[in-house]
Amino acid sequence: MSVNLPDRTRTLSAGLTTTLEPTNDLEGAVRDALATPADTPPLRDLARGKRRVTVAFDDPTVPCFAPVWQTAIPLALAELEAAGVDRKNVTLLCANALHRQFSHNELAGILGPDLVREFADRLVCHDAEDPGMIERLGVTEHGYDVELSRHVTDSDLTIYVNASTIRGFSGGWKSICVGLSTYNSIRHHHNPDDMSMSLHRNTMHEMLDEMGALVTQQLGSDRIFKIETILSNPLAVSRIHAGTVDGTRRIAVETNRAAQGPRATVDKADVVLYGLPDWSPYAAYSHTNPILTLISTGLGYLGGMIEAAGKPGCTVIIATPCPDRWDDRAHPSYREVWERVLPVTRDPYEAKRQFENEYARHPEYIERYRFQNGFHPVHGIMALFPLKRLKHAGRVFVAGIENPALARHVGYEPFATVEDAVGAAQEIHGGDADIGLVPYPMAVNRQ
Repeated sequence: MSVNLPDRTRTLSAGLTTTLEPTNDLEGAVRDALATPADTPPLRDLARGKRRVTVAFDDPTVPCFAPVWQTAIPLALAELEAAGVDRKNVTLLCANALHRQFSHNELAGILGPDLVREFADRLVCHDAEDPGMIERLGVTEHGYDVELSRHVTDSDLTIYVNASTIRGFSGGWKSICVGLSTYNSIRHHHNPDDMSMSLHRNTMHEMLDEMGALVTQQLGSDRIFKIETILSNPLAVSRIHAGTVDGTRRIAVETNRAAQGPRATVDKADVVLYGLPDWSPYAAYSHTNPILTLISTGLGYLGGMIEAAGKPGCTVIIATPCPDRWDDRAHPSYREVWERVLPVTRDPYEAKRQFENEYARHPEYIERYRFQNGFHPVHGIMALFPLKRLKHAGRVFVAGIENPALARHVGYEPFATVEDAVGAAQEIHGGDADIGLVPYPMAVNRQ
């Protein structure tokens, strides 16, 4: 989409790209990490005497398009074999949390077909609703429930391959205490206020660290081995570190702090403008829908700059055609949330209060989550949480949307072009309104 913007428009950095150089030897970087972890013995030494091992890994929603999975997992398996672990006693576990369970054909896209073929029924996705495969470890000091997959608690060793650490959002204990947990655990930090990409004080990860401390207390300090990936960009790996969950998290955060500038600007803009790609992490092997486009991606994953760079009461302009399409297999509760919840309230706190408990236990949609590759029903409610940005922004304009009624349904105002939207914003903020353009990097979906 080509647009003409006023000459005074400022370009604002989204803080998502890094200054880190890509490695020219991914396999070598993984080998080095496994042989010289940050704060544990080498994986081969750690695995000696272990009988049952789980190798867990990020699901395909992670926006990493480098061959991390198909490189790191075979090398980890080779170290296990060298330590005397029988490959038939190893399970590959996709840490999909409340995301949908992916088919073997889809997982072949990140693992490669050989691993999928070899492990067959020992390649499984986490099922957060299978009571026979969930173990409750207890409650933390601040009352956080900790529940984990028995693939972790029953194994002598769990190796977790994290494919990307995005600012302060991913990695660390989020891999285990979200990816391999249950709604009962996840609900504590997945709310409108606590999910954060901050590289400094990050409330979500403080809660997850407290959960992780309980996991370590219950299972022991040598039961989880973490492989943490730091990307140069979504297509290339910069560094791989291995060791404990806490140790690798610390290195990843320190590295990203040094390589990614702060998002907040001193001079706040009256207007924050950006385009929306036809992308969502939750659309992997599927496609977006209006909730994912206008709320989850529009105000969530790409909305951090609203508060970082926009004045209180600013106007947000997002440019997207926003196709009116729904994948009821992959996102079974989403269309109903759009049609039933949003007409009642656009306040994410009220939506959580009124509807979350119902959707968290919706029997039909849970059945689809467990057996038909659908997202957990509560995920449709959680996708509304980025509407909290409207506490800071005064309004949202949507430019270029094909069906203006979709924008109005969320309480946004549609415009035919970006220029029209900018003109309307200038009428509100004045002809000399400060306009900040955020050029987000390209993003793609796995198909």
